Amino acid sequence: MDVEEIAVTVHVYRHYIKRRRRRYWIHPMLQSRPTRGQFFTFFYELRLYEEKIFNYTRMSVASFDQLLNKIADSIRGTDTSMRPCIGVEEKLLVTLRYLATGNSFVDLHHSYRLGATTIKEIVARVCSALWNVLKNECLPEPSKDDWLRIASEFENRANFPNCLGAVDGKHIRIVKPPNSASLYFNYKHYFSIVLMAVTDADYKFVFIDVGSYGKCGDSTIFQQSALHQRILADTIDLPEDRAISSSSSTPIPFVFLADDAFSLSHRVLCPFIGKQLNDTKRTFNYRHCRARRYVECTFGILANKWRIFHRPLNVDVDLAIDIVKACCILHNYVRSRDGLQFVGHIVQIPN
Repeated sequence: MDVEEIAVTVHVYRHYIKRRRRRYWIHPMLQSRPTRGQFFTFFYELRLYEEKIFNYTRMSVASFDQLLNKIADSIRGTDTSMRPCIGVEEKLLVTLRYLATGNSFVDLHHSYRLGATTIKEIVARVCSALWNVLKNECLPEPSKDDWLRIASEFENRANFPNCLGAVDGKHIRIVKPPNSASLYFNYKHYFSIVLMAVTDADYKFVFIDVGSYGKCGDSTIFQQSALHQRILADTIDLPEDRAISSSSSTPIPFVFLADDAFSLSHRVLCPFIGKQLNDTKRTFNYRHCRARRYVECTFGILANKWRIFHRPLNVDVDLAIDIVKACCILHNYVRSRDGLQFVGHIVQIPN
């Protein structure tokens, strides 16, 4: 490229930058937010109707208020001489609506009259606060008594003794990250990150690992997870082996149930593979499937309550990971307080 071509390129670039200068400090449409924004015109009336607000935020009024009190200090902004900050209640509402509907930032920009970039920053901050503030409450490390309670629930509901949880991975669809080649391209032929989870018999998450490449297999991800490493190092407080019935005195270890994509180990129990199985093995596979389905049901509840998982996450990978972790926290939070509900209706899942 000679000097003249460089000069022309610089001139065109400067002309482009000049044309991109902002016409408004605050767009006139956004200035009407206090009088026409959806938060100010709709939310306070919505609070009067329990079923409607559950449909809108995926939680009850009491749960919303308590959640706001827990994270308010972490998401509160500071008023300046330039403009007042956005209130914490509006920040939480916008984030819950984004997660509950899967709408884009531009869609929310038009309804709440907030800038699309501002909404992205709000979602990132609130999701980070949900994880940092509530992870010890909603996703604590189980004690030995907690593991025994989980095992008792599996035995009562699924008739499978000594089960500490069902483990599986879920591919979270994302838009291809730049310069990522095929790292996030999975065997289902789309780009994803993986949510590896252990769930109990109450459809709640016990352990999650988020962010592995979509190309990786479930077994590899689980073996590299913090839970598996602690199991190998024997630094996790698991119950001692015990007999599974009064007629047997042989102690059996407590195990996690996984499908045949995982590697069989001392703490991971997989089903028998093949079609030519005897009655004993088929019965075992039936019992195994009956208990392992709880993780599949939990993924289904998560994705249908928080509809952000019904479309590819069009954000950077770090924010996508924060969104998944926040949704898992919200899943446990709402499940503990409001029960198993969808859009104002109680859903009964048979045992």
